[in-house]
Amino acid sequence: MTAEPDSPAKPAKDGPVPIKLLHDRVLVREGGDAGERRSSGGIVIPATAQVGRRLSWAKVVAVGPNVRSVELGDKVLFEPEDRGNVEVQGIDYVLLRERDLHAVAASRHSTAGTGLYL
Repeated sequence: MTAEPDSPAKPAKDGPVPIKLLHDRVLVREGGDAGERRSSGGIVIPATAQVGRRLSWAKVVAVGPNVRSVELGDKVLFEPEDRGNVEVQGIDYVLLRERDLHAVAASRHSTAGTGLYL
């Protein structure tokens, strides 16, 4: 049996990433919602439609040691213009500071009685 050379495992699309972030950095992977959408009234909005400033949701895949409000696997809301794109082992990610996040949607945050629908 021959030993294979050490090679970093390719990260799963929504799984943790084999890197260590510094300070208050958060690494997220955006969902594939760039196509057409449907409004709450049932109207189809094409991907080419011009909309005003629209925030994006993404899943957290890595956090730095000084991040306090976000954990791996959380969904976060952020401004797409405040982002830095990075590619790790062929997969595209977005690098943000914790202060650039607007909201966190996670099961550990109770929304009972607040009227929030995240």
